[in-house]
Amino acid sequence: MSDEPTAGETSGPAAAAGTWAATAPAPGSGQHLEITEDPEITEDPEITGDPESAGDPETGSDPADSEPAPEQGQPGSAWSDPRLPWEGKPRRVDIACWAAITLSGLYYLALLPFRAELVGTHPMIGVLLNGATESIVSAAAFARVGHGSLVLVLLASIPGLMKFDIVYWWAGRLWGERIVNLFAGRSHRQRRRGLKFLARVDRWGRWFTWPAVAIAPFLPLPNAIIYAVAGWTGMRWYTFLILDAIGSLAWAGLLAGLGYALGQHAVSVAQTVSKYGLWVTIAIVVLVVAGQMRSARAQR
Repeated sequence: MSDEPTAGETSGPAAAAGTWAATAPAPGSGQHLEITEDPEITEDPEITGDPESAGDPETGSDPADSEPAPEQGQPGSAWSDPRLPWEGKPRRVDIACWAAITLSGLYYLALLPFRAELVGTHPMIGVLLNGATESIVSAAAFARVGHGSLVLVLLASIPGLMKFDIVYWWAGRLWGERIVNLFAGRSHRQRRRGLKFLARVDRWGRWFTWPAVAIAPFLPLPNAIIYAVAGWTGMRWYTFLILDAIGSLAWAGLLAGLGYALGQHAVSVAQTVSKYGLWVTIAIVVLVVAGQMRSARAQR
């Protein structure tokens, strides 16, 4: 008996697939190759690769009943929290950066009771530690009346203003848009401004980001958002520090010029504020708490 297939039979891979049958015409007959579907041959899900019809060959269970458990890092896991900028289980670098951001907030709160006292007694310390507006104006006014140097005021203001800016750049580098949204908060005005800023960055790229970092102290937008966007868009750290130093120096120069022009008048006001520093501090704390409560109500 011959092992070769007869007319209308298929062999090899075609017979294994079992889906199509081909009938070859005789040479020179003028007929065309006909390919027809064989309805009597059922499809094997293991051959056709249909994931919905193929079950477990050992247990015979339906694959739909054995869905894989969510892994770490996937939405819905125990580590997912919309209030945090990362997705899934945090890395060491995530924890370090988040701790630095938290430390920056605690640092400003810790210095709050001393701002009124320093402004009229040791404004240069206030400039170096906090880069506060009132300290820069007061220190420049003291320099006008012969107590201090205007150059030292400007030099001390650079680290005072820039001390935590690189942390916000780092956060943007790590978490991108998520940290930008967190910095914007739930205020509709801040979020609208943040979205406009992101749209301009997306349109113009570094031609917009670089000048924005340099003039960040003058913009009606939280500086943390601008610095985070700079990190998100890939700005190098040394480029960021140079542009940030230019902007900080420009802002300090404006404030120092104001204090130097006021001279003795600003010194008298600063000394009066320090004299009643306790009450001024209490008033500042009340204003801060009231602002936080108002923001919380607005978010609801």
